[in-house]
Amino acid sequence: MSRERIISGQSISPEEESFILSLRPKYLNEYIGQKKLKDKLKVSLEAAKKRQEACEHILFYGPPGLGKTTLAHIIANEMGSRLVATSGPSLSRTGDLMGILTNLGDGDILFIDEIHRLSPTIEEFIYPAMEDFKVDFVVDKGAFAKVINIPLKHFTLIGATTRAGLLSPPLRDRFGLYYHIDFYPADELKEIITRSAHLLEVSISDEAAIEISRRSRGTPRVANRLLRRVRDFASVKGDGTIDLATAGIALDSEGVDNLGLDSLDRKFLKIIIDYYKGGPVGIEALGATLNEEIDTLVDMVEPYLLKIGFLQRTRRGRMVSQDACGHLGVKLEIKDQANLFEE
Repeated sequence: MSRERIISGQSISPEEESFILSLRPKYLNEYIGQKKLKDKLKVSLEAAKKRQEACEHILFYGPPGLGKTTLAHIIANEMGSRLVATSGPSLSRTGDLMGILTNLGDGDILFIDEIHRLSPTIEEFIYPAMEDFKVDFVVDKGAFAKVINIPLKHFTLIGATTRAGLLSPPLRDRFGLYYHIDFYPADELKEIITRSAHLLEVSISDEAAIEISRRSRGTPRVANRLLRRVRDFASVKGDGTIDLATAGIALDSEGVDNLGLDSLDRKFLKIIIDYYKGGPVGIEALGATLNEEIDTLVDMVEPYLLKIGFLQRTRRGRMVSQDACGHLGVKLEIKDQANLFEE
């Protein structure tokens, strides 16, 4: 997407990534939220440590900004292992992956972000590495071609994806553990914000932390980003202390409303209401009307609107709910409302 969205779960810049890194928990007992996931993960890690083996391959899937990368670093710390991080799009040649795999030691962790974007060639190459801890490397060509079998140390592959449905079944089946990371409730985000404010040595009231959490779209990365913006506002416009009024004014000035919607979210809903009478409307038509990429709408706009019940996906297209209309202060005609949720 061309413009920055403050409520996007995606990382905005390398500078922000280093800021987020300073706030990341290092161990499971410091990690806030996702209790069921933490409990299951703790058992798997403890069992692997008792057997003195590498942990099973792990797949984390869910919307961006919820902590998949953070959990990969936590697992490395808990296992006392080295973590090597890369991403699906950056692995374009088998030679790239070959160098990474052969340099992994026993128990090391290979973290591949956006693993659904691996090329088919790289996927085929990684299957024997995941299953049998070996790779078959072809040298020369034609009649002189030879296959060299290279053994690997027992490592753990951790994959992270926002689009689990795009993973090929053979790759998905080679992961022993699957964990879905869902949006965080406001009370857990409040804990994260309070912890981050403490690390940043910023004074924040409980009311202000609750207000920021309500507008953070259930996403820790967004919560930390909003906290940073409010901190800057408080240091310039106030005495540096974050109270409820300061948080509200700062976030309003950023265009983030009391439910965490920004201008693109509101425009998305308004287009469906004003142009298409509440829906249903196809995502291609919405993309053309908004002049936005379809992937941007599907990955960055729709998930949260679906989560809070403002949007529904049907076989005939997207439709808005009456709650969305109420939030925007608009009304649909009665005949449209009556047919709003028919399939």
